[in-house]
Amino acid sequence: MPKVGMEPIRRHQLIQATMQAIDEAGLADTTIARIARTAGVSTGIISHYFGGKDGLLEATMRFILAELGATVSTRRRALGTSDAKAHLRAIVEANFDDTQVSRSVMKTWLAFWATSMHRDDLMRLQRVNDRRLYSNLCCQFRKHMPRRDAQEAARGLAALIDGLWLRGALAPEGLNAERAIHIAFDYIDEKLTASTANRGTRPTSATAHRHPSKESIS
Repeated sequence: MPKVGMEPIRRHQLIQATMQAIDEAGLADTTIARIARTAGVSTGIISHYFGGKDGLLEATMRFILAELGATVSTRRRALGTSDAKAHLRAIVEANFDDTQVSRSVMKTWLAFWATSMHRDDLMRLQRVNDRRLYSNLCCQFRKHMPRRDAQEAARGLAALIDGLWLRGALAPEGLNAERAIHIAFDYIDEKLTASTANRGTRPTSATAHRHPSKESIS
């Protein structure tokens, strides 16, 4: 009979072994036997806890996504301000945090993205993650600009984060997280500065009331 309290330890151990195996051999050659050997357990343990390789891959991605969500929350709570620019920057920094850019995690992310195109359960995880990022970004941009502008700015920043991360993951020299963060920061500054300038050219509230915009009547 397993010792009380061993299950969380075993699960974490196997998730770490999965990322290590993907790092070393790629997803196609990451077999149950290889993961078990890396973790120093029997293959039956993996079947017992996860039902097989597919279940273990899903659990591994849930673990990485949970770490990302926790990192975003921790950085935002530490700000002590509701300033949109600060929160947008914190979200960017969290996506390039050490927990998301280690070699094993990056290779697992890449394997996850590729596999999610063929597995509904992983695709759902991917969509949840995408929507969470977009929603967080849009909420902050909305503090400075109309809804449609905020939506476009959020889509742009989300695409920029993913693109910078992906290019870094595939680059022979690896990801330069600091440079990627600065590029994303420049995008945020550009959007917020443009929004401030646009506010100065908009009609007064009285004029806007007489001539409602598409934004106000949509």
